[in-house]
Amino acid sequence: MNSSTLHTAINMPTIGFLGAGKMATALAKGLIDAGFARAEDILASDVVSVAREQFEAATGARTTSNGSDVLAACDVICLAVKPQVIPQVLQSLRSGVDARHLFVSIAAGISLARLTEGLGATARIVRVMPNTPALVGAGASGFTLGGAATEDDGQLVRELLQTVGIAIEVPERLLDAVTGLSGSGPAYGFQIIEALSDGGVRMGLPRDVATQLAAQTLLGAARMVLETGIHPGALKDAVTSPAGTTIAGLHALEQGCLRAALMNAVQAATQRSIELGSA
Repeated sequence: MNSSTLHTAINMPTIGFLGAGKMATALAKGLIDAGFARAEDILASDVVSVAREQFEAATGARTTSNGSDVLAACDVICLAVKPQVIPQVLQSLRSGVDARHLFVSIAAGISLARLTEGLGATARIVRVMPNTPALVGAGASGFTLGGAATEDDGQLVRELLQTVGIAIEVPERLLDAVTGLSGSGPAYGFQIIEALSDGGVRMGLPRDVATQLAAQTLLGAARMVLETGIHPGALKDAVTSPAGTTIAGLHALEQGCLRAALMNAVQAATQRSIELGSA
């Protein structure tokens, strides 16, 4: 089903963002670019004028400084503020919540229990952990439904997120791990690309060439994993000849503890997500 058919089929509701930062902008722009929503169907609020200006410039959608405007105008409300201010935001929203509202929280570490406590037991809530590659249609999101959310709510959120990448439903207890892996993971990828580019420059490649080769190489490797369904270890073995160049490079990576460092990064980010949720 293409995005235009999907839009018609589900009678897409108006979408509001409380918070107009980078993640909200990425999601809104992705939805518009995919044809899932029109700019006039989207409204974002932020107390920071620069954030509002940047959101408008990137998406063409409307903005306001007042969160209550979003609650009044929109059916789907995306909570895209920093986790530290969620309690105040929920308190400001509670009196205006009604049955038509579906809340989609992308606040890292904020549990469904805390969201439900703030918005009320009957509030329909879906907790999501997206990532910024949604801006280029390559996002990776995990989500879980709150107790009052319906199957239709889950399907709507899944389809919404799939317009900007992939969306996988997981138990809530695993959302902090999703945060540590795919939520923070783009930064790990950027650092790996930068390091590979540095290696290319070290060996004589021009910087622009090295960066393009590094980025495309990781893109190609990722697509092979996703499109073939073959285990990454098997794909690695398939390009690793005895006594060849690749095994020499892999040996150097093992000496540098690359795999352990990446595993530790996911663990550290996951733990930080848990800390934010319990603060």
